[in-house]
Amino acid sequence: MDTNLRAARPVSYFPVSPVMLFPEALGDFSVFLWQGGDFVLYTKSGHKFTLKHRQVLHKNGIKEVYIQGSERPQYEKYIELNLGSILLDENLPIEVRSEVFYEASTVVMQDVFERKLPSALRARHFDRISEIVKNSIKFLATDSSLSAVAPFISHDYKTYTHCMHVFIYSVAVFQTYDMDDNEIYECGLGALLHDVGKAKIPRRILNKRGSLTRAEREIIKEHPIHGVSMCAHLPMTQNTINCILFHHEKLDGTGYPAGLKGDNIPMPVRIISMSDIYDALTTERPYAEAMQPYEALTLIRHDMRDGVDMNVFKRFVAVLSGADML
Repeated sequence: MDTNLRAARPVSYFPVSPVMLFPEALGDFSVFLWQGGDFVLYTKSGHKFTLKHRQVLHKNGIKEVYIQGSERPQYEKYIELNLGSILLDENLPIEVRSEVFYEASTVVMQDVFERKLPSALRARHFDRISEIVKNSIKFLATDSSLSAVAPFISHDYKTYTHCMHVFIYSVAVFQTYDMDDNEIYECGLGALLHDVGKAKIPRRILNKRGSLTRAEREIIKEHPIHGVSMCAHLPMTQNTINCILFHHEKLDGTGYPAGLKGDNIPMPVRIISMSDIYDALTTERPYAEAMQPYEALTLIRHDMRDGVDMNVFKRFVAVLSGADML
């Protein structure tokens, strides 16, 4: 037997939505369809995915196409390279751009949170997240963008989707205040990364069903400090760091990690805190069922009012109402 002969490694594939393949954009990956119990080549690497390709998929009701796992880095680079121009292309329906925004953000955030992270957030991850923030802030500033994104917001809690939701809600509220573009970017970056420190919390605690022990709660409460530590080497402003470190502080001083009170908590942090609480209450978590929006807002207004900024709460409700999300 020829010892140089080795069994071929099985080829893995991952599914993507056809909406994530942009007409006339060149991709260094092949696209496959699942037909007759096997993967069939649809477009070859280095070829443009055309409008006609998309129309054929739509006509045949194909909701998923597949890319080889070995070409995932090329696919992710392609998505991020084209995201900005796609989001601002007013010739595309806002529903399509909203799906692109949500799917592209998911690709990046899932990669950051679900792969084993080192003690620090890698610079390349930070650059990818920074680009997501820059590109999507302009999109989220357009009329009706929040209501168009709303159908894609999942009610099944995952840390990376939670961070995206908090970012979306927070940016929408930031834009109702007198914040300049640079401040919105810095605080939006903080919103998207506010829970990055949870990457250092054991999964058995994060995903535990039922009540946490006191010791487990103390471990969870370390995640803001972990988050800042993981980002210490990155080019972040104090605005961004404040959002990561203080998003669990409360106006009455009962929050953590510093027990800040009142005006010592920056306004953008109060907005992120509100978004964080609301999204946590309205998504399905291992230890609690998702609340309906009205139920969650009622709980915040009556039971949490001492810890949150009620003026921010009113703006938050107005933003959700304006986007038909209540």
